[in-house]
Amino acid sequence: MPNITDTQILIMATHGFEQSELEVPLHKLKETGATVHVATPDGGPIKGWDKSDWGREVPADLKIANVDPAAYNALVLPGGQINPDLLRVDGDAMALLRVFLSAGKPVAAICHAPWLLIEADAVRGREMTSYKSIRKDMENAGALWKDEPVVVSEGIITSRNPGDLEAFVGKIIEEVQEGRHERRAA
Repeated sequence: MPNITDTQILIMATHGFEQSELEVPLHKLKETGATVHVATPDGGPIKGWDKSDWGREVPADLKIANVDPAAYNALVLPGGQINPDLLRVDGDAMALLRVFLSAGKPVAAICHAPWLLIEADAVRGREMTSYKSIRKDMENAGALWKDEPVVVSEGIITSRNPGDLEAFVGKIIEEVQEGRHERRAA
C-alpha cells in the first residue's frame, strides 16, 4: 500500500472543465505530497469553465497520447459539461482511461465526468453517482445510481458536483493508499 507522498496522480482534461473540479484536486493532492500532472489532448494549456462563463487557463504537463499509465497510481477526471463530452469521443483519452480501469488503478470522476465511464463500459452493476442531469444516462448504462457526495465501487470513485470536492479528494487519497483494486468487468 503506497503512501500518498510516494504516488503520481494524473488529471486528464480538456477545455471546458469545471474550474474547481480540476483545481481543487490538483492543489489538495499536491499539498499531500503527491506528484500530480495534467494531461490534455494536445499537451497544451486548457481553459476552464467557472460556474457561468469561461474561467482560468491551466497549464498541461503532457499530451494524453504520450502518457505512460504505468507511471501513475490513479486517474482523476474533472467534470463540467464540455470537457467530458469532448474527451469521450477522443480515442487517445478513452484508450488511456481503459488502461487505468483494466489495471485496477483508482479512477475518480466528478460531475459530468462519469460520461467517460459510461463510454468505457465501466458502470454496469456498480454503485455510482454523478451530476443529477446525467442520472438517467448512468442508470441506462447500468449504474446503480445513488444521491450521495461520494460513492466508491472497486476503486472507481464518483461524486456529484463541486460541493462534494472535500469528500471526493479525501476518497481519492484513501483509494490511492489502498493500492491496486481487483475489478470485475462491468
